[in-house]
Amino acid sequence: MTEFADRWGLAADKYWLRGQLPDEKVKFDEELGVWQVAGYPEVLAVLNDSESFSADSTRLFDVDEEQAKLIKGDMAQMNGPEHIHMRRQVGRAFSPKAMDDLEVRITKLGGELLDKLAGRDRFDLLGDFIDDLSGILFSELLGTPAEHRDMFKAVDQTMDSDVQMSTVGEGGEEYFDSLLGPLLPLRDFLGDIINERRREPKQDLLSLMLEFKYLDGRPMAHDEIINFAVAVLGAGHLTSPILIGNTMLCLETFPEQAAKVRADRSLVPGMFEEVMRYFTPATTSYRATEAEVEVGGVTIPKDQMVSLQLGAANRDPRQFPDADTFDVTRAPNQHVGYGRGAHYCIGAAMARVETRIIFNLVLDRYAHLRVDPDVAPVFFGSPEFTGVRSLAVRTD
Repeated sequence: MTEFADRWGLAADKYWLRGQLPDEKVKFDEELGVWQVAGYPEVLAVLNDSESFSADSTRLFDVDEEQAKLIKGDMAQMNGPEHIHMRRQVGRAFSPKAMDDLEVRITKLGGELLDKLAGRDRFDLLGDFIDDLSGILFSELLGTPAEHRDMFKAVDQTMDSDVQMSTVGEGGEEYFDSLLGPLLPLRDFLGDIINERRREPKQDLLSLMLEFKYLDGRPMAHDEIINFAVAVLGAGHLTSPILIGNTMLCLETFPEQAAKVRADRSLVPGMFEEVMRYFTPATTSYRATEAEVEVGGVTIPKDQMVSLQLGAANRDPRQFPDADTFDVTRAPNQHVGYGRGAHYCIGAAMARVETRIIFNLVLDRYAHLRVDPDVAPVFFGSPEFTGVRSLAVRTD
């Protein structure tokens, strides 16, 4: 049961990866001042109740004016009709037609980038290939110069912070500073592009964002558009590299499952859903209680921080038979890796298209691709994230 976690040296705090789930599915963490919700039905109940559980967790803290400028406009912090309204507007960028065009672009660009690796028997699957591919795709989506895609690495830094969300002392302020501080250069970069788009709009997401309006007809302010763009990057830019990296570790650990996928490519989409469940990248999501509310038979008071343990919920045997078994044919597979309810990941469709096409391109090119046994994978350091940031592979 601990084979996977021990083999790759995964942190002990990712207890669900070792088949360890708490008896109490809802409990208060006194050290952090946060309610921990770890069971599948309990997590699902919170995700589906946006009236009792607000996504605007920052309201529980004394956020100053400067910090507020870095948060307002972030769709992940919006609630109710305003949030739905904004999702509809940005949803145009992820339409079925856009996804069809994306598939064509990924196939062409992916092939070109793989051609540059021809003749190499070892390389970093993420650093030498998928990071570039995803960076170029998001540059084209947003409308930023592809040659400056390294600016997006500011998002990586936020996933390396080991600061945990806490309502004790200055914990909340430290947490938000650790997330927002590394993004300042990226914000300046995006702000300059947005100013260019005001003068000369193009067919890109930043130009589209300039047309966004709130329900009362107000346009989004400059800082709000930046925050919205950063949120889109945070939710989507790293999804495909991390998910494919995590997938490689799963297939390396369970060769019989890898053989099934290589023999039947129709299993690829289901394989990624199983990786999202078994080796969930974004393991934690936060909510703030709007009123006293009961979850799993436990009463949580009003104005409390709630930590949703998505990774643990995805291993709950009450929902998933043989929950600690990696099975690419698992069906149904109603995991919460992309969230659920009003805040279901808006970029999920893009992630599914991108990972499917990229993975098939790689398998077409490298029939025997495997994790390099001589180079340990490097993981992001955040306690709220479980993802590979560097993965050496061999092609022989």
